[in-house]
Amino acid sequence: MLKALGPGLITGAADDDPSGIATYSQAGAQFGFGMLWTVIFTYPLMVGIQTVSARIGRVTGLGVAANIKKRYPRWLLYTLVSLLLVANTINIAADIGAMGAALHLLVGGPTHGHAVVFGVASLLLQVFMPYPRYAPLLKWMVLALFAYVATVFVINVPWLEVLTRIVWPRIELRAEYVTMVVAVFGTTISPYLFFWQASQEVEEQRAVKGDEPLLDAPDQAVQALWRIKVDTYIGMGFSNLVAFFIMLTTAVTLYAHGVTDIQSSAQAAEALRPVAGDFAFFLFAAGIIGTGMLAIPVLAGSAAYAVAETFDWRSGLALKPIEARGFYAIIAAATLIGVAIDFTPIDPIKALLWSAVINGVIAVPVMVVMMLMAVQPQVMGRFVIKRELTILGWFATGVMAIAVIAMFAMLFV
Repeated sequence: MLKALGPGLITGAADDDPSGIATYSQAGAQFGFGMLWTVIFTYPLMVGIQTVSARIGRVTGLGVAANIKKRYPRWLLYTLVSLLLVANTINIAADIGAMGAALHLLVGGPTHGHAVVFGVASLLLQVFMPYPRYAPLLKWMVLALFAYVATVFVINVPWLEVLTRIVWPRIELRAEYVTMVVAVFGTTISPYLFFWQASQEVEEQRAVKGDEPLLDAPDQAVQALWRIKVDTYIGMGFSNLVAFFIMLTTAVTLYAHGVTDIQSSAQAAEALRPVAGDFAFFLFAAGIIGTGMLAIPVLAGSAAYAVAETFDWRSGLALKPIEARGFYAIIAAATLIGVAIDFTPIDPIKALLWSAVINGVIAVPVMVVMMLMAVQPQVMGRFVIKRELTILGWFATGVMAIAVIAMFAMLFV
């Protein structure tokens, strides 16, 4: 079971990056238990669409961008990959900034200086640590998210009321509530996760001697598809469980004490100290750093995979930098530009808002394209997805389309 966990587990954990933590904290602080239903609702949607992306990578031996390039117009590919690169770089900047702020809360020192250290450390690990050692390191980094599980057990939680609000949620039809629901959906189902998990399936397949794309080695299908299923169910479950606990923690503490204006994950951690105690504060702040170190490689790596596949560059963390210069150049550029953004007057909250808008623009067409490819025998051979997964995948796509329309309505109407 432990060996089966890999791309799905890392993908799910990376979804709870510091920017995501800020969104979930805002949801809990503003609406209390009223948002807990959202992470329950999005769990099967995440499982469906991430399973589709993983299967595309394992069956074809190519990432999402490479498959789009083979079958769709170049303008579509270039547009989606360019927007992904911009959104991921902004997200990296926000995450590194949050990590710097979290360390400042814990030990003092210059926030920007901490941000530089985190950015450079993450870049060096990706470039110089061999993939067989780096992939297990990413798995162990997942443990950092248990900080948010532990936080719940150092505060008093009215579990009966929590269960009641999950089963019978009070859905409000007002702008602030709808906007937050859209933000949670957009944070939970993000385009970079599609590109990352598909490419990591390719990476894992190439790393194991004797493994081939399932189109060329159908006898490997039973074990490979079982592993993807287990990995994705557990990975997405872990992701949503952590999101649930973050919302729950901030609902029980901040919302209950009238602290509703939370703009960042570091601010959420700082606000916890007077109402939940030093230990809860420490766990929350330390978790921001741990999940940031996990998320930055996923954000930079997913952009690098997409760009490299677009231009037929050699790609993969298993390759040395000299063997995949373009791939590693994108990782370096996205990470270092992200660090540099933290030194500009750009408002990180507004930057994150536009990152969310860009992700919304990308998510729906990418999901549509993936679903179309997943049911085509010309792409998937005998491994086209079954009826249940098809329905779930299209339902997730429809929900995201509605969320994006609502997001634009709230922003521009």
